[in-house]
Amino acid sequence: MMCGLQGSGKTTTTGKLAKYLIGKGHHPLLAAADLQRPAAVEQLRVLGEQVGVPVYKDDTKIAPHGQVAKGASIAVARAAVAQAKSTGRDVVILDTAGRLAIDQELMDELKEINTQIKPHQIYLVLDSMTGQDAVESARRFNEQLELDGLILTKLDSDTRGGALLSAKMVTGKPVKFLGTGEKLDGLEEFRPEGMAQRILGMGDIVGLVSEAMEKFDAEETAKLQEKMEKGNFTLDDFMAQLSQVRKLGPMGKVMGMIPGMSELTKQIGQNEGAVESQMNHMRAIYDSMTRDERKKPDVLDGGRRRRIARGAGVELNEVGQFMKQFEASRDMMRAVGGMGMGGKLKMMKALMGGGLSNMGMPGGPMLKTKRSGWMEPKDRNKKRKRR
Repeated sequence: MMCGLQGSGKTTTTGKLAKYLIGKGHHPLLAAADLQRPAAVEQLRVLGEQVGVPVYKDDTKIAPHGQVAKGASIAVARAAVAQAKSTGRDVVILDTAGRLAIDQELMDELKEINTQIKPHQIYLVLDSMTGQDAVESARRFNEQLELDGLILTKLDSDTRGGALLSAKMVTGKPVKFLGTGEKLDGLEEFRPEGMAQRILGMGDIVGLVSEAMEKFDAEETAKLQEKMEKGNFTLDDFMAQLSQVRKLGPMGKVMGMIPGMSELTKQIGQNEGAVESQMNHMRAIYDSMTRDERKKPDVLDGGRRRRIARGAGVELNEVGQFMKQFEASRDMMRAVGGMGMGGKLKMMKALMGGGLSNMGMPGGPMLKTKRSGWMEPKDRNKKRKRR
């Protein structure tokens, strides 16, 4: 049973949870038990279509002006469970009613569903942007329902999710999932270590690797590994790699999981929209090339680059930047491919232990501001000279 106030992302999270369960081999069914808002029933129907799961709804139970008949939500929930059993669905997710604020009518309805239907798990969906208001909501819901877990949404916003610490302390219930963005794959299992690192601005590289292992195409990754070993890395490989990265979700989320990168993007003025726009431009440039140009990018002279820029609708210098990014990736792939096992282990140790700066790449702790306690390399040199 999914509970939460209006605006917390409860219905969207219901759809995300269904997609998550499909990935774990389950066959969920969604139940539109939020009869207070006809829009919520329609939203769940659309989400069900997008995820590819059935949605049980009963339009006759939706009364005008929000005056829902007593017991209507229970009837919908009971019918949904019966349909799930008859159609081989092993999980039913109940999207229950929400309010702009907690009131006794809402709590009585949720308690009645709990008593009659006896859901195995009751999750409270909280908006991480509401701060201490989310903590108070968690306390009051838990007093009435005895929650089994918390789901925090909108973790891709400016907030770092510190409210979940208070919500956990107030309820004594575990945080089960974290929601990011509007896309239906934006739900991840809660990892305490990763969340602590995000709150401290240290990223969550373990979480990023785990997500990459789930979403990257194993066959494509194996092909890339083979090409790296041979020292071959083409423009087609570069774009395939870019497509793989985009599967991880919004770039703002991905950058925030890489140690030091969230700080770097702030310093250079990048935001999620700018990163997404840049990646779209890269795709447009690639699509504007001929097949021969993609195979042999070294043939790109000034005339060809101007034609590509016009075709992609970008500035000429963006084509040059795109080629530099490809060449840098190609050089790195060739270097990694030529390493022995010892060299690769050394590289992994440097990445995991000291951040990206140890590899001569931007984004490590040395790029933090002086105000946060770190100094740029140039400043350190000046300090040594004074001594």
